[in-house]
Amino acid sequence: MTFDDARRDLAAWRAAFSDDPFAADGPLRALLDRVLPVDRVDALARDASRFGRAVVETVGPACTRYEHRAHLPELARYDSIGRRVEAVSFDPDYHRAGAAVWQSGLVALSGTPGRAYEQATLLYLLSLEGEAGHACPAVCTIGLARALRRVADPAIRDRFLPPLLDTEYAHAQRGSQFLTEVQGGSDVGANATVAVPQADGSYAITGEKWFCSVADAQQFLVTARVPDGPPGTRGLGCFVVPRMLDGEPNGFVLRRLKEKLGTRGMASGEIDLEAARAWPIGAVEDGFRTAAGVVLNTSRWMTAIGSAGMMRRAYVEASAYARHRRAFGRPIDEFPSTRATIADLRVMWLGALHLVFALTALEDRIDSATADDEVTVYHRFLVNATKYALSVDATAAVRSAIEVLGGNGTIEEFSVLPRLYRDSIVYESWEGTHNVLVAQVLADLHRMPIIEVVGDRIGKLCSVGASPAADRALDELDQALRDMRRSVTDAEFGARHFRGVLDRVVTIARIASLFDAGEHVAAEHLLRTRLVAERPEHDSGYASRVDTLAHADHV
Repeated sequence: MTFDDARRDLAAWRAAFSDDPFAADGPLRALLDRVLPVDRVDALARDASRFGRAVVETVGPACTRYEHRAHLPELARYDSIGRRVEAVSFDPDYHRAGAAVWQSGLVALSGTPGRAYEQATLLYLLSLEGEAGHACPAVCTIGLARALRRVADPAIRDRFLPPLLDTEYAHAQRGSQFLTEVQGGSDVGANATVAVPQADGSYAITGEKWFCSVADAQQFLVTARVPDGPPGTRGLGCFVVPRMLDGEPNGFVLRRLKEKLGTRGMASGEIDLEAARAWPIGAVEDGFRTAAGVVLNTSRWMTAIGSAGMMRRAYVEASAYARHRRAFGRPIDEFPSTRATIADLRVMWLGALHLVFALTALEDRIDSATADDEVTVYHRFLVNATKYALSVDATAAVRSAIEVLGGNGTIEEFSVLPRLYRDSIVYESWEGTHNVLVAQVLADLHRMPIIEVVGDRIGKLCSVGASPAADRALDELDQALRDMRRSVTDAEFGARHFRGVLDRVVTIARIASLFDAGEHVAAEHLLRTRLVAERPEHDSGYASRVDTLAHADHV
């Protein structure tokens, strides 16, 4: 094998990535065909194919440049004649990619209730490039837009919402959420930033925010403590703060930008607020309910979507590489160990895809105000559990894909995988660390009939499998539900062991969603490798499943 032969193989690997990633994603298209009416799925397919091509042709190449350490965003506190502007300077390619993202309608769809499937599909396609500098701004803007649309007074809604929905990137305003403070972190109830009411119904907000992603946003959603409010989260109001008022920065200083492990193309910073003028989003006493129930839950859902998209790209890169890369005289996907890795990657991605779109179905109902009590309860569980589980698996999937590429997989110029790996690790902490989300689920078990709803919903999907593997999944579900109940009644057991219990429940939920989608081979493989932990030599169907999964599609 010559140098030229090797480079031809590598060129064939790169050419294997479809220029229409939506059309190439058979499981995604089948899922949408199954759950959406024909007219809605046809319109979505057109938009998704168009945007998928833009991700390949525009966003990906641009992102490769502005994610490079030589082209990262920079703080620009003053303009050329010395006026304070508190701005962020980006490489021009950043804005070129942003124009493609905003034109897709990903953000603008927030103005119409019940478009969760459309937004999830578009974000999933964008996430083939990781966060790409624009997934976080889009998600933050969507969260703010939803809050304004759902709960803001009409005058405030009509002032601040329309600029967020413009599809023209050059004119659109982007939103963000500044909640975290240095002394609180995930303990939002410890926040100390204060909001003082003004005579005209606005508030003046003073304090500092510690982790402000999308530091260049034109509208900030800020939580702040209101006078005479109770301690903890109940005393926090939720406000919208325009970046500029009367052509001047609205009482804020960008202290510095943060140099992050991942999501580097998007600017995160620390911000001091100095009597910044703000307007309440909904009733002030409901501030934290709005921030958590609408904004954070939107971000958790969409972060999970992003994790699924990164898993898709990891699988595509690794499986195509394994087909085209030769070692020891043959393609490396002919080696059983590599085939097993590819099979595992495919199952991780498929399980993530179907689980996160099960969550999307609930989001669609909630956003269109058609959710009943059971949907609300199941959503409360699934939004936290899915964000936690899929962010963990995304990092593992990208790491496995890097291993398939070997040393090449660690080279930034060689593939997208190093960037995905860095981004996926950041996703693990966004909108709540693992333990925070697990603790939230455990706390919710004490307040809501989650265990009964989870058992009923997941149990019905497992029953669709109608096989020994599905029966085994039901047995595992019964045991997991018993452990969930014990976690509620035995505080020490819950504190020590509930994370492992939740891991099992979410794995069963993925298995159930795969059975429901007709992906029986993938469901059984996930059961045997992740839940039952059966030794491969004792699993007579292991080799056959691996071969089927590893060669299921050549993308």
